[in-house]
Amino acid sequence: MFDYKLLSALAAVVEQAGFERGAQVLGLSQSAISQRIKLLEARVGQPVLIRATPPTPTEIGRRLLNHVQQVRLLERDLQSLVPSLDEEGLPDRLRIALNADSLATWWAAAVSDFCAQQHLLLDLVVEDQTVGLKRMRAGEVAACICAIERPLAGARSLLLGSMRYRALASPDFIARHFTDEVVPAQLPRTPALVFGPDDFLQHRYLALLGVDGGFEHHLCPSSEGFIRLIEAGLGWGLVPELQVREQLERGVLRELLPDKPIDVPLYWHHWRNGGQLLALLTEQLSRESGRWLVSSL
Repeated sequence: MFDYKLLSALAAVVEQAGFERGAQVLGLSQSAISQRIKLLEARVGQPVLIRATPPTPTEIGRRLLNHVQQVRLLERDLQSLVPSLDEEGLPDRLRIALNADSLATWWAAAVSDFCAQQHLLLDLVVEDQTVGLKRMRAGEVAACICAIERPLAGARSLLLGSMRYRALASPDFIARHFTDEVVPAQLPRTPALVFGPDDFLQHRYLALLGVDGGFEHHLCPSSEGFIRLIEAGLGWGLVPELQVREQLERGVLRELLPDKPIDVPLYWHHWRNGGQLLALLTEQLSRESGRWLVSSL
């Protein structure tokens, strides 16, 4: 049998990205949480953490973290049946990875009522939609939203819909870089904005236009900052349609190629044995996401 105090120590160190903050969450000294990790490693016979900054789980560490995530959710179901097991009466906490554009647009409205009804606190980890699944694979989160359809072993995926992106720039930027009309072949020589090193949406967009190779770009890992830079005329960028309807109506931003948006499918991934809370949240997202996301049918 696992000693769940030891597993909780592992989860806290990984989730809080360090021994000191992990110890604070558990109300322990840094020395005590370090000893628990060492004892866990002695019992499994191999390292569970790579001591880096931040600490990252080894392969066996990832398996143990996945186990902890699922046990926490299943324990919640038991506590609802046997209230005396929930000695502290604290709200539930769910750690989820999702992309910044979902967080900046539709996510809050989709889950706010659910969180209030379920007395649920969210611990959100922001990752690009193409790589969010790595957090779940590492055992750091119980669920994630990403653009990848194939689920992990022991998990399920559900297509929520697609987020529509449009290529936008300020009127001044368009006047500086283009003459009569925007020609796709000119875009690689025109400064663009990219969310971060894991963001390949602009690359995909240019490929769909028949334009290959590299392109000039700024990096801006902030959804709001991304739009502010476009409004200021620093570059063109692909922005969620949901996020800029007002700017388009006011003419603050203009579309480069109005008939050529790009849709990014968003999948909800969750553990198959995640208990009632994850099942209910999955139902909520399935019902509500269609209000904001484009149908992928």
